[in-house]
Amino acid sequence: MTFSIVARCPRTGMLGTAVATAVPAVGAMCPFVRAGVGAVSTQSWVNPYLAIDALDLMARGVSGPEALHTVLAVDDGRDLRQIGIVDALGRSAAWSGAQCTDWVGAIEGPGFAVQGNMLTGAAVIDAMAAAFKDAADADLAER
Repeated sequence: MTFSIVARCPRTGMLGTAVATAVPAVGAMCPFVRAGVGAVSTQSWVNPYLAIDALDLMARGVSGPEALHTVLAVDDGRDLRQIGIVDALGRSAAWSGAQCTDWVGAIEGPGFAVQGNMLTGAAVIDAMAAAFKDAADADLAER
């Protein structure tokens, strides 16, 4: 079971990510943030280099969705991966490979993406997306 969010605050431009999983030391492998550039969460057969490469692309001006497309295009394991991404302008995208463990899904919206796998259903990511949207006036860390 893993679920995460990547997000950007439109008021402050702050970027962040949060992740929960049954795997120890998730913070060392899944969440990646670069100030003024973007946030990425890579999960399900994690490949941290996808996040690092996507952040490098965004630092050079590539949008979050295009950076995600670019890194996945050269990843032979993409069908096992799940990734959420948001750039410094709030453009978001998510990928859930066809071979991720069920239940798997993602929700993208302006300034955020939530994703989860090995869940009992959509309720977790639905609640995450709703909570993020409903707390639009709160600071990013509170959302």
